[in-house]
Amino acid sequence: MTYVASHTLAASNPADINLKETVAAYMSVALITLRRDMTAGQARAHMLGQLRDDDVPAQIFVTDDSGFLHGRLSLKSLLTEKDDARPVSGLMQPAGVSLEPGALRRDAAPELQGLALNIVPVASNGKLVGALYEREIAALLRDEETDDAQRQGASLPLDTPYLDTSPWALWKKRLPWLLLLFAAEAYTSTILQVFEEQLEAVIALAFFIPLLIGTGGNSGTQITSTLVRAMAVGEVGLRNLGAVLRKEVTTSFMIALAIGLVGLLRAWMLGVGHEVALVVCLTLFAITVWSAIVSSIIPMVLKKMRIDPAVVSAPFIATFIDGTGLVIYFNIAKLVIADLG
Repeated sequence: MTYVASHTLAASNPADINLKETVAAYMSVALITLRRDMTAGQARAHMLGQLRDDDVPAQIFVTDDSGFLHGRLSLKSLLTEKDDARPVSGLMQPAGVSLEPGALRRDAAPELQGLALNIVPVASNGKLVGALYEREIAALLRDEETDDAQRQGASLPLDTPYLDTSPWALWKKRLPWLLLLFAAEAYTSTILQVFEEQLEAVIALAFFIPLLIGTGGNSGTQITSTLVRAMAVGEVGLRNLGAVLRKEVTTSFMIALAIGLVGLLRAWMLGVGHEVALVVCLTLFAITVWSAIVSSIIPMVLKKMRIDPAVVSAPFIATFIDGTGLVIYFNIAKLVIADLG
């Protein structure tokens, strides 16, 4: 009987691969393997002869003479088998999930987290070339989480530990994204220029611009941070977009009601008049709901386009909501305030 891996995470396009971010950079090649035609007695003797330290694997991979992966055998099953003549092929289990050495770390991490694996074979075209043990899996997940955290701050991941990174290297990592965000944020000024007449007519509208765009950006950042993490561990995907939208829009409605009432109270305390206060209240409600819709859709669309959502989601969504939030604000003002109609 022959077992094969039930699932293999394949390599990405070689042209797109940074070797430091592949499974090959983490895998261990110090393997103890058994041939499927061995008997239990031969397998025990072979395994004991290969041990070099106290790091004894709980699972041993089974191959043929050509190195093709056929399955795995638990150390406990091998040591407790009483029939020394029983073939290894009759004791082994399916190999389960395997990884290609060229698979990207960002693709492998959700698989490893979702299945809570403590040992994973690495096979190239079916041939066993290495394995990820608990230590290697922990290192891979730690590095991916670090990269995600840096990307969410609109910075390229660092290649060296922070204290070993020079100011020049930090400059190169951060400046490109800051320039892109600066260019994207520039359209906010254009929107203010378009609505210049409304601002001149009711100067009190300007008082609340930082509050409104800040609320929209903060709301979007909360959602994207939660959603990007859920996507990273495989909890949600584009197929779940409807469920995510329903959940986030429902939540945002409840949040918007609370924030809108607080905004109404704040406007009343500033004594700007009931019309402006109503505009602020309605805008806070609209921006909060709009932010939930945008923040739920964009990360999933980016993932579908094979763009890492952690790189651009939070900062770019906040920038996008800043501009569109102003458009919402001034259009609501035109509808509510008689002098702007």
